[in-house]
Amino acid sequence: MKKISLTKENILGLIAISLFILMSITVPEFTSSNNLNNMMFQLPEFGLIALAMMVVIVTGGIDLSITYTAALSGVAIATMSSNGYPMIVAILAGVVVGLLCGSLNGFIISKIGVSPILVTLGTMVLFEGIILSITKGNSISGFSEAYSLIGNGYYMGIVPLSMIIFIIFAVVTGILLTKTGWGKSVYMVGSNPIASLFSGVNNSRVLMKVYLYAALLATIASIIMTSRYNTVKVDLGSSYLLQSVAAAVLGGTEIQGGYGKVMGTIYAVIIFQMLSSGLNLLGVPRSIVTVMMGVILVGVLVINFVKSKLDEKKQKQLSAA
Repeated sequence: MKKISLTKENILGLIAISLFILMSITVPEFTSSNNLNNMMFQLPEFGLIALAMMVVIVTGGIDLSITYTAALSGVAIATMSSNGYPMIVAILAGVVVGLLCGSLNGFIISKIGVSPILVTLGTMVLFEGIILSITKGNSISGFSEAYSLIGNGYYMGIVPLSMIIFIIFAVVTGILLTKTGWGKSVYMVGSNPIASLFSGVNNSRVLMKVYLYAALLATIASIIMTSRYNTVKVDLGSSYLLQSVAAAVLGGTEIQGGYGKVMGTIYAVIIFQMLSSGLNLLGVPRSIVTVMMGVILVGVLVINFVKSKLDEKKQKQLSAA
């Protein structure tokens, strides 16, 4: 019989299963069809943004503008739709706007060489300002019924359409990272950008594609959110910004870059979703839930840092021996 290795991802999977069992026993109505349904509708939008953040962090970067990219693409869709353009045209306009946001980040980071945290902090403020100038701080609503099916509809009356979209993009992301030359280059750039450069990898091109792909995932999340809520405003999905970083790191992605897997991030998203839902059912204030998410993020970062230092010390001892 083949033994199952206890990788970071497998351990997280066991934690997710254990948490589900614990919540089912201790939290009233956690396994009710209504609550499970709500979690299935909430998970895709968070999951897509977490995957986008994970891909960026693998390169040793970060994208603080990710939720504002989503919001700006949503505003583009809403503006086009409210001005009488066909829904498909409005969606395409949203995708183009999202990719333009990603290309701006990618160009400054990959071509000019500015630090990702500084660039995306700046573009976060820029995108927020553009949204506020368009919306005047108000929300835009009134999407078509057909559009609302993306975020609220079901496939065969059982599985939410948004969940199917999330699964498709999760599989695509996994294939891109593990089965393509670009994916291998992403890990090489994250592990050692100097070595990857001397190996013939075009670091600039790899990073540009990373930020474009992250923006695409954020745009898909925006389509799901706007169709689900039937409205868009400047803070669309803003609560997912730090949660996505936490999910990526909890999922095993190295904050310094070089390692990260789709499955680990998905397990982390599921864990966060179950924790949030369970605590809400218990009547825990949302502010306390946010505090707990922050504690988890800080704790995981500290544990990963200590572990990396211990691994370095062990490696030095082995080399000396």
